[in-house]
Amino acid sequence: MARPKIALIGGGQIGGVLAQLCALRELGDIVLFDIVEGMPQGKTLDIAEASPVDGFDVNVTGTNDYKDIAGANIVIVTAGLPRKPGMSRDDLIGVNTKIMTSVAEGIRDNAPEAFVIVISNPLDAMVTLCRKVTGFPAARVMGQAGVLDSARFQSFIAWELGVSIRDVNAMTLGGHGDTMVPLVRYASVNGIPVMELLEQKYGSAEKANEVMTAMVERTKAAGGEVVKLLGNGSAFYSPASSAVAMAESILKDQKRVLPTCALLNGEFGVDGFYVGVPCVLGAGGIEKIIEFKLDETEQALMDNSVAAVKELVGSMNL
Repeated sequence: MARPKIALIGGGQIGGVLAQLCALRELGDIVLFDIVEGMPQGKTLDIAEASPVDGFDVNVTGTNDYKDIAGANIVIVTAGLPRKPGMSRDDLIGVNTKIMTSVAEGIRDNAPEAFVIVISNPLDAMVTLCRKVTGFPAARVMGQAGVLDSARFQSFIAWELGVSIRDVNAMTLGGHGDTMVPLVRYASVNGIPVMELLEQKYGSAEKANEVMTAMVERTKAAGGEVVKLLGNGSAFYSPASSAVAMAESILKDQKRVLPTCALLNGEFGVDGFYVGVPCVLGAGGIEKIIEFKLDETEQALMDNSVAAVKELVGSMNL
């Protein structure tokens, strides 16, 4: 049985980590594409030469030719300029629109049966553009943002409560930006509501709300926090890990429920826009969008986030 083929578009920081993670997990043979000559070849040669040490047995190659992604089962797109300090994700839309158009054409023409996971920012707009250019079914074109945003939210909760990351369950909805919606009501530690545990720790609901509000705001600004600290570039380890979790769920038909930037058709009151919501990811790609009832406050926050996505997508004049 032939191994799956994974094409990674963009050989920068995220692309390099993606290639290494996919190799370490032996998800399939990997081809890393970039327009810079020598760079993807050098990175993949470096990774491949670690295979005797790390014990993975897959092919890892680099290319500057879209023809080499032919037959890919999954394509993960990171191509585009990263943020710099003081920039929002939305500031990238002009230049990254041109890059994404070219990338989507390359995928459409060379890997027409592939599932596509987009990481490039501004995420919601770039996924929308990718699907429009490729013409692929919505189930096969999705964006990675919610897994990362949720992981950040989970991390802050675990650190605050002094519990294992493994036992924290929390999720964000909406657009990948400052209007994202961390769902406080559903955040739990092995099923125990986080707000209850915060009240126990601090002895008052008021203080618990104050601490949670700070974690929510930190989650919304988490990408910018990393950008500011790095000084040059944006997060790459955690986005890569998040995309690999999605790819693995599809390739192995795991049916994981992961927050995914998906095209909505009436769910959560949204029609015809890509927004982050929980989805079942399996062999069919986005096999199901899981809709659940939001309370009045949550729905208002979701509506606000969707409005920001609509404005961003509208600025591309698709």
